[in-house]
Amino acid sequence: MRFLAPLLCLFVCSCSLAEDGDGSVTVTGDLQTWHTVTLTLDGPYAEERSDDPNPFTHFEFQVTFTHESGQPSYLVPGYFAADGRAGETSAEQGTKWRAHLSPDKPGKWNYETRLFRLGPGSRNPEPAYHQVGSFEVTPTDKGLPDFRIRGRLTYIGERYLQFAGDKSYFLKAGPDAPETLLAYADFDGTTAENPGKSPLKTWAPHLSDWKEGDPTWKDGKGKALIGALNYLAAKKVNAFSFLTYNAGGDGENVWPFVERDEKFHYDCSKLDQWGVVFDHARSKGLHLHFKLQETENDDNRHGHKEEKVSKVPTSLDGGALGPQRKLYLRELIARYGHHLALNWNIGEENTQSPDQVRAMAKFIRDTDPYDHPIVIHTFPNQQDKVYPALVGDQSVLTGASLQNPWRDVHRRTKQWIAASAKAGKQWVVANDEQNPAGLGVPPDPGYKGFDGWAKEKKSDAKPYDWTDIRRETLWGNLMAGGAGVEYYFGYQLPENDLICEDFRSRDQSWDACRIALEFFQENGIPFPEMKSADERVGNPEGKSGLPWCLAKPGGCYVIFAPASVKEVHLTWSGESKALPVRRFFPDTGEWPEVDEAFTTTVSGDVDKVVLPTPEDRDVVFLIRE
Repeated sequence: MRFLAPLLCLFVCSCSLAEDGDGSVTVTGDLQTWHTVTLTLDGPYAEERSDDPNPFTHFEFQVTFTHESGQPSYLVPGYFAADGRAGETSAEQGTKWRAHLSPDKPGKWNYETRLFRLGPGSRNPEPAYHQVGSFEVTPTDKGLPDFRIRGRLTYIGERYLQFAGDKSYFLKAGPDAPETLLAYADFDGTTAENPGKSPLKTWAPHLSDWKEGDPTWKDGKGKALIGALNYLAAKKVNAFSFLTYNAGGDGENVWPFVERDEKFHYDCSKLDQWGVVFDHARSKGLHLHFKLQETENDDNRHGHKEEKVSKVPTSLDGGALGPQRKLYLRELIARYGHHLALNWNIGEENTQSPDQVRAMAKFIRDTDPYDHPIVIHTFPNQQDKVYPALVGDQSVLTGASLQNPWRDVHRRTKQWIAASAKAGKQWVVANDEQNPAGLGVPPDPGYKGFDGWAKEKKSDAKPYDWTDIRRETLWGNLMAGGAGVEYYFGYQLPENDLICEDFRSRDQSWDACRIALEFFQENGIPFPEMKSADERVGNPEGKSGLPWCLAKPGGCYVIFAPASVKEVHLTWSGESKALPVRRFFPDTGEWPEVDEAFTTTVSGDVDKVVLPTPEDRDVVFLIRE
């Protein structure tokens, strides 16, 4: 292995772009566990817009990284990286080919590179640029909230994802909007096909949240979006989502290609700049929710809008697993699959056939060396049709990204937790979009003087607000055994799903999310071992407006009682004993003083524990045996 000095590397990149590289390999990064280790090969010269050769279809770069013990070993897909600094130089050509590893063990790691020159339907029997070498990895020096202290977030066949490093479990909360988060004017090659409806973002309200020492690109670009992530992290939420392709959809302003319809040519500088944002998210403890497509472009069956802009279909291979879709998925996995906390979402409001979903999910699983979770999102009224064909061993999917009416979250979360478990493979179930679609999660009262959203009526003719979302959506999911929430902002309101640039529009909602996450994660609640037991509090169907219960029999009970409930009757079965009961207020995160805790005694084989609730206030009861 050769480590080239930075100045020498720059000289080679700038002076010999028209010639192939010398085959040398550089390894850069912190060389610590769970950090990004980047291997760069100085290989064949290519241009991102060229068809002769096309660096994305005529070459395939891959690197095998193996720990000295023999395990683990990762076959990592690589990608064409232009001059190796495209995010700064906007270069479209060069000799740099790159792969990323996030090593999970200290010690020596060996690598072996292969760069195949692909022909029509075949490849040369021997790869070019076959290099071997090694490097040493030491333990990470990071601390929370940085994910690099916790390790890779993995699916382990349970209701919750687990970090491979510290073995802690993950509950998420954060924004699902705007879906056009990456439609940012500071990214190279980013344009808006319909600027009147969905303009490019500046993220200006968050410029002041950028801090000295935070990353930028090209002499200070990117500060406002980096600042937006800083704001979310400061509010102690831990996830956000984004579309990586929305041509033909509502946004018409996000794609990874050099042009909207050039599906075999990728924009190296834009994708490097996306990577700067994702790197910063990792350091701030923010989970990456990749939404890979949306309903308007997932297949060719819906009379999409692309004819208004182009005669080129926006769907990749008409929904099938063809060359366009394989390249798209491979490019995203190669560039970003090393990140520790992410999931691949098959697509927003997905309408592909079950076979198409299965094929796409399997390709992701086979290509992603780190086996990140793969989830699916669909319309609320399609869940009972779509999900049963995919649970169990019918697909490699690991979870559901639910869209539901805001007050139906608890019931639907329970439904798919139970249905997937019955099918033999427990899904991780999150609620990531709330209906009605026009409103979603409304802004805080008084935000920008806007109160018109309160005129929208629920089915029972009562207006709803962010406190209803806190109760029915956030706590509704968590009390069902769900993995958390992301908040959708609707399409009618200020700072909505297409034009939002100010996460402060839901500031009080983020506080409510923080309070809920801290309750479960910082108070020793054994939530991975608990199950929904609503029948214990007289609510066997988990209906809205009644108490909900999570229970670990013989250990712990968490009971959520909405303000409308005057007292909770907990069915008890077991030995006589005194039960210490504590109260928690989810609106403020307060615990009454210890001397206000009370003890109730149960006796006999079956008894009712009566828990009085405070007047007109949601309350959570915590009972530990």
